Amino acid sequence: MWQVIGQDKAVDFLRRSLDGGHLSHAYLFVGPEHVGKMTLALNLAQALNCEGSQKPCGECSPCRRIAAGIHPDVQIMARSEENPKEIGIDQIRALEHDANLKPYEGNYRVFIIAGAEFLSEEGANSLLKTLEEPPQGVVIILLMVNQSLTLPTIVSRCHRVELQPPSPSLVERALLQRWGATAEQAKLLARLSGGCIGWAISALNDRGLLEGRAQKLEGLISLGECGIEERFVYAAQMAAQFAKSRDAVRGELELWRGWWRDLLLVRGGCAHLITNIDREAILQRQARSY
Repeated sequence: MWQVIGQDKAVDFLRRSLDGGHLSHAYLFVGPEHVGKMTLALNLAQALNCEGSQKPCGECSPCRRIAAGIHPDVQIMARSEENPKEIGIDQIRALEHDANLKPYEGNYRVFIIAGAEFLSEEGANSLLKTLEEPPQGVVIILLMVNQSLTLPTIVSRCHRVELQPPSPSLVERALLQRWGATAEQAKLLARLSGGCIGWAISALNDRGLLEGRAQKLEGLISLGECGIEERFVYAAQMAAQFAKSRDAVRGELELWRGWWRDLLLVRGGCAHLITNIDREAILQRQARSY
């Protein structure tokens, strides 16, 4: 059973490819963070190594071990704590070495590269060689948020599958039915997630995510009522932080962009479409001042 939520088009394509024997040696899953790229990649790895009649069954030993991250033929690669800025050449060389080995026990060796847009230049060029001459029985899945940050030649050698955020109503229903959220939790998290269900599930299980988001948003809201000097101080802080953690800065700017989007919606008489439904009163007040 495919576990990814709201990606019927992508699932149908992959299912037809498997049933028709038209499997690609490399896939590129593109979409926003937490939209379900990793879940879809693991589902594909399960389908390729599943022992059940309907693949992926989710119940056989390979499916369960892939879900648990302990199957020897399925490897996940990402930026490391030692090198958080990029996926280096050493990691790609290790992938190339393992790709030339036969599967230990499954049908395919599957390599999932999360955040593939952060491949180093050397790593990208090295991976390109593997994509050009892929070993038999190997499937490489690249996960990206922004494919413009990687080599066009890598993109051209992968079968591209785009994942779009599902509607808030679909996320809300999934949170209610599959993750046991209350009606209030499901409605709020579905809106705040913007359709990125992975974030909604994490926030449901970790209240600290919502609290951290609220603290950042409060700071941004107050900044909108500050003078030019305070805004330049904030800009300098963001510039300094960008050198340490680009992801954190991008996340905060995305949060702020969402706030301005809501202000525009409220000002235009479309308050029913806002994301920050728990702060509608503040949005209404601020919108009147513009």
